[in-house]
Amino acid sequence: MLTVNQTRPATGAGRISGVETLSLGTSWRDFSYVRVTTDEGLVGIGEITHPFRGAETCALARHMGERHLVGADPFDTEEIWLRMYQGDFLRGGDVGGIVLSGVDQALHDIQGKFLGVPVYRLIGGACRDAVPVYANGWYTGERTPERFAQLARDTVARGYSALKLDPFGAGLGELGRVERRRSIDLVAAVREAIGPEVELFVEGHARFVVHEAVRIATALEPYDIGWFEEPLPWTHVDRYPDVGARTTIPISGGEHFHNRYEYAALFEHDAVDIVQPDLSMVGGYTEMRKIAAIAETRSMVVAPHNSNSPFCTTATAHAAAALPNFRILETFDGLLEPYVFDALRGCLPIEDGFLPLPAAPGIGVELDDDVFAEYPPRGGFWNMFAPGWERRNR
Repeated sequence: MLTVNQTRPATGAGRISGVETLSLGTSWRDFSYVRVTTDEGLVGIGEITHPFRGAETCALARHMGERHLVGADPFDTEEIWLRMYQGDFLRGGDVGGIVLSGVDQALHDIQGKFLGVPVYRLIGGACRDAVPVYANGWYTGERTPERFAQLARDTVARGYSALKLDPFGAGLGELGRVERRRSIDLVAAVREAIGPEVELFVEGHARFVVHEAVRIATALEPYDIGWFEEPLPWTHVDRYPDVGARTTIPISGGEHFHNRYEYAALFEHDAVDIVQPDLSMVGGYTEMRKIAAIAETRSMVVAPHNSNSPFCTTATAHAAAALPNFRILETFDGLLEPYVFDALRGCLPIEDGFLPLPAAPGIGVELDDDVFAEYPPRGGFWNMFAPGWERRNR
């Protein structure tokens, strides 16, 4: 089982014959992709973006192709996943998790194209007619209430009915009294600017110790926050319930876990109310479905993390369409340069805060190599624990 099986008859999709990678430079981050081809001419694409290790994910994806993919039937999704995870010791770590995820996406893309159906039809069909999204990354610039309020109004004016922000600057561990008040004032200004009908989420980026997280959550309660995300580092997953028990705000998290085995501790401790698997980190469609099913048995909803490209937004829309306990999907699409959408042809448009159900076979996105060649990787890095990161100056 842990070697490529070429004795079973292949499906009409043929066998995998090639694996290549491409990367695109943007002002947000470098976006990377794996492209898998079969000897029947089918092509599948998956996202393997890492915030700052794109060269490593691309190199590993190519090596996975040589060792585990070429010669395999692209419909043998579970076996290929296990072969890479167990046979190549990709058991933990973001680079391996991202590559597993991208390959899994590409296999589903091939399957959908071969069968002539969107991927969501392969993973359970539609549970909804459209996929709600929320905007992140819009709060660029100085950390002042006036600036954040205006940016929030501008974002809502573009049709979004839900926003997320990290108001905490370079905070880590504990905040001083002045800095804590400043952070809460930013949230208060945004809530006043957007009114009570727009959903507002607060991102903690795993910054705080327990008592500081509780103090912040208590201060946020008057502003009707939809969730407080990652209030603690995940090295302290066992302390998450101590925060959740002392606030009425739902606690969310899970974006940094790469498979169901890593998620086990989160579920064991009932650490969150809302789980946030990332399709391009958690193991692709194969693994996200399993994690969502476990979450459903524990009365948890799923709000997928997505800080990657519009490809991942569209790919995740397929998963979101098919998950009965789906809540809302994150997107940074509104911040990107127009050429990104030229490079990724077929991405779903965001209309009035929703993505339509995908209609094209497979994931529905193709890569334009000429645009990729024009905009090579930049190698940028955001340190969200450094002063001034919110200005996003390289």
